[in-house]
Amino acid sequence: MQHISNFCNYLTHQRRYSVHTITAYKNDLEQFQFFLTQHYQLNKVNDVTSSIIRSWIVQLIEEEISPRSITRKISTLKSFYKYLLKTNIVTSNPLLKVIPPKTASRLPIYVAEKEMKTLFDKTEFDTDFEGFRDQLILELFYATGIRLSELIGLHTNSVDFNNNSIKVLGKRNKERIIPINEKIKTVLLNYVKLRDEVGFTSDSFFQTKKGEKMYPKLVYRIVNYYLSKVTTLSKKSPHVLRHTFATHLLNNGAEINSIKEILGHANLSATQVYTHNTIEKLKNIHKQAHPKG
Repeated sequence: MQHISNFCNYLTHQRRYSVHTITAYKNDLEQFQFFLTQHYQLNKVNDVTSSIIRSWIVQLIEEEISPRSITRKISTLKSFYKYLLKTNIVTSNPLLKVIPPKTASRLPIYVAEKEMKTLFDKTEFDTDFEGFRDQLILELFYATGIRLSELIGLHTNSVDFNNNSIKVLGKRNKERIIPINEKIKTVLLNYVKLRDEVGFTSDSFFQTKKGEKMYPKLVYRIVNYYLSKVTTLSKKSPHVLRHTFATHLLNNGAEINSIKEILGHANLSATQVYTHNTIEKLKNIHKQAHPKG
């Protein structure tokens, strides 16, 4: 369907969505297109009705697709039909009468403060370039809350040592400045010195042992490996460290709007999810301390 290709081009060039997001949108729309062809022999977006979309939802439920995934697919369709309306390809939106299944709210997974302290105080990192780099990656995730893509996208000029800050390129190519403390600044300076001594000349800030730009799977493996030493959490990813950064800031009194700006959230609602972790912490304290807890 040519409309899907045009929609993805629109997301790429006008909305500036990430490659990962566009791939997810494209997969969802192609799955829906396959459903239309297989069950209704349809290939025109104007012929889609709300009842057809509801029947697709039923099939997804029968295939035991999670409510969260189904909600995402419906959200994709909504965005697609908004685009079709905007470009006058369709005259009505069949999604207006479609209600996605309810999803259970999930609290962000994060590493406890004492476990993070153990990670940096007691973990032995290798003393070579890779060991120093791996430690810095963990330190930077926890100190700034940046995303995996943002860390990989750092360049040699992304760090402003004079103003103790780093400049990252976030979602939809939005730049933001994140402050760093003196400890992280020192670690960054030492890394730059070591990297120069090794002889790497790439503009990418973080590099492999061969001097090439870091890639997502390698960073994920590094984080997973070291977090496995200090926590039994089921998920041990860079994004868990982002959740950990935000939750620990909030637990220690940081103002939520400041956290929102540092994380690069477009809406406060995305940041407010971390308040639930704080509430759960208070409940546990009350349960342990109160005589009738």
